[in-house]
Amino acid sequence: MSTGFKKKCKTRKSVTPSVDSKEITSNFLQHFTGIKDPRAKRTRWHLLTDIITISWEDIEEYGLSKKEWLETFLELPAGIPSPDTFRRVFERINPKEFEQCFRNWVQSLVEKLGVEVVAIDGKTHRGSYDRESKLKALHTVSAWACENRLILGQTKVNCKSNEITAIPALLETLDLSGCIITIDAMGTQKSIAEQIIAGNADYIFSLKDNHPTLHQQVKNWFEIAQSLDFKGVDVSISQRVEKGHHRIENRTCYTVPVSQLPALHEQNQWAGLTTVVMVVRKVQHWNKTTHEVQFYLTSLDSDANKIGSAIRQHWGIENSVHWTLDVTFHEDECRIHSMHSPQNFALLRRIALNALDREPTFRRSIRQKSRRAAMNDQYMVSVLAASIANYSPLL
Repeated sequence: MSTGFKKKCKTRKSVTPSVDSKEITSNFLQHFTGIKDPRAKRTRWHLLTDIITISWEDIEEYGLSKKEWLETFLELPAGIPSPDTFRRVFERINPKEFEQCFRNWVQSLVEKLGVEVVAIDGKTHRGSYDRESKLKALHTVSAWACENRLILGQTKVNCKSNEITAIPALLETLDLSGCIITIDAMGTQKSIAEQIIAGNADYIFSLKDNHPTLHQQVKNWFEIAQSLDFKGVDVSISQRVEKGHHRIENRTCYTVPVSQLPALHEQNQWAGLTTVVMVVRKVQHWNKTTHEVQFYLTSLDSDANKIGSAIRQHWGIENSVHWTLDVTFHEDECRIHSMHSPQNFALLRRIALNALDREPTFRRSIRQKSRRAAMNDQYMVSVLAASIANYSPLL
């Protein structure tokens, strides 16, 4: 999977491809035929694929507004399903089957593009709680292919557990051979390191106070080494300055082979541990300057440019995924909470985000792309077309 990308020309014309909506939709939906219809046969007035397709953009309102166009590629034997029908179906669709279909679809895209850095992080869907039934808010863990801007998969965190158990379950469902997997402090666990190495991948783990002894050791060593200007130490250093959003960020990454340090706490229990990392971030705002130091463990060889770039890309899952889901798709405001519907609708939003992100002809924000897809039938088809592995957009 780590085949990388072929660079493409940045100059693109805003031309919507001329495509056949029925063929494109059929090709897209073939990845979701593995979902079992949860309804009794006598109550199936609407096709399951019709329901999934319409709700991909909006519920009944969109279906009614676009009924004439939808009939060009959907059967709609009983017209547009009612809001109650949508609710009942998505309450009962098996989320594991739905997630497997989602992964099958994404895998068809990944095989063509290649993946190098995969960020794994959790998100709480704050509006999905139900106080009356004492139902906690849904929490999911997602894998994000940073360069491809694709969500590779998601898994639900058990209400009586945490991300430590959900991350291994997610890793088991994905083929990440040859990838660099970045995980925040919650997933910095020896068993997860062993699982990643066994899967022929590399890891970069954030090291914080949930491993107090190891964290303090690494912190103390870097403080002393830095005060001596790393004299006699095999250190790789990368510095980068970025300007934007009314601030200047100066980021310096230091990587040192673990062989340069005294024996670390339980070092042999961290499978593949090769390098320790310190990242120093100095951010100058218009009215203040902040300073942050972060430490990491990685199985990669000491290369500050490569490791620093991967760490930087990890933040994309917060900015490009979680922030977009909340601001554009209003995920945290969504009050859907019955049965399997929160998990299934969370997956629908990720399908929409992946598809909109991959559409290259309209170079605007996800919010603007979503609005155009709602108003322009041909553009909606081009969004679906971009979600097919063998699709080649007109540039």
